[in-house]
Amino acid sequence: MKILHTADWHIGKVLHKQELREELIMFFDWLIETIVKESVDVLLISGDIFDLANPAVKDRKLYFNFLSQLIKYNIKVIITGGNHDAIGLINAPQTILNELNITVIGGATENIEDEIVPVTNENAEIELIVAAVPFLRDKDLRKKDSETKYKNRVEAIREGIKDHYAQLATITESKYPNLPCIAMGHLYASGSTTSDSERDIHIGNQAAISSTIFSEAFDYVALGHIHKPQFIGGNENIRYSGSPIALSFSERTDKKCVIILNIENGHIKAPRVIDIPKNRSLVKIKGTKEAVKSKLEVYVNEHILPSFIEIEINEDSYNPLLISEMDQLISGYDQNASFKILKSRIIFKEGAKDTSDLFTKGTRIEDIAPKDVFAKLLEQQELESETIELLKEAFDEIVNETLESGAL
Repeated sequence: MKILHTADWHIGKVLHKQELREELIMFFDWLIETIVKESVDVLLISGDIFDLANPAVKDRKLYFNFLSQLIKYNIKVIITGGNHDAIGLINAPQTILNELNITVIGGATENIEDEIVPVTNENAEIELIVAAVPFLRDKDLRKKDSETKYKNRVEAIREGIKDHYAQLATITESKYPNLPCIAMGHLYASGSTTSDSERDIHIGNQAAISSTIFSEAFDYVALGHIHKPQFIGGNENIRYSGSPIALSFSERTDKKCVIILNIENGHIKAPRVIDIPKNRSLVKIKGTKEAVKSKLEVYVNEHILPSFIEIEINEDSYNPLLISEMDQLISGYDQNASFKILKSRIIFKEGAKDTSDLFTKGTRIEDIAPKDVFAKLLEQQELESETIELLKEAFDEIVNETLESGAL
């Protein structure tokens, strides 16, 4: 039997107003090709199918279209919900999906044994046990006596997660001895390397769990939530598959992958990593204005889809004109087919320190309009040009409303 582990698809994710749909479609096409090529028998998806709890219709359609393509390959699919997924939405099609050999567990089940999924081979013999644990929410973990039994809420959550997996380990060892067992999970493990695109779980990730909570009854732990592929606690059998595409600029250097597991003679062999083809580059270009300008002029895109670029201009001295110059630089590439500039910022090593430094000496306070003061203050902040314009518009609305009310 051969198993493929993936997670964190985040269908519907938007990066600085740009959809990542094209990349996901390419990933799904590649994933199906890989499933066929590798003769995969079981597909595990460890949470965060969608990026939003209420995904758009087109995003739901993309999800079901992918699942429908798997039916003809007679593959067992096990899907667990993540912290981004709405339990009700993920669970809604359970009945019909079960008939298609697709098991979905959107949230913690009332009877914990319902999270245990036996997987049979072509001879209808149970060959693998999967403890399909979804993202565990506070209400699933904190018992009535948790506040008195534990020091604080964080400890209660951490112990709740530990107890949940311990119960599953006990059940699998009792009911299915001598069978290989895989645990799924969507959580934050201590020592894992995160990126900007993960939203904190529980209390700012303070409820991070140790990899030691996973019983030896679990031959492999298929994790989701962290987008950088990695194994935990020095154990190659406790792994995050990572997201299949980069979801933030902080992931621009990550090698995205899926994990393949083989069961031979009743034992799970060492995990094998298969790299996912890269169809788009996320690039950060930094330096002085002239250096950034030069790098943009010679930039060559090496992938199918246009690159997404973040620029950071660093200058020694404060220059209020540089903001408009950067806007002109960016707008000059609006129609560029090779790349799109999604994010920009300017950093001055030395800038104006307070309002009195913003205006020419001798300027009278009564000659300065409120919006001019606000605009000058914004210029010395490390903000994206788009954010600055939105703040200016909002401030103008407030000033106008105040003037109309006669309060100013």
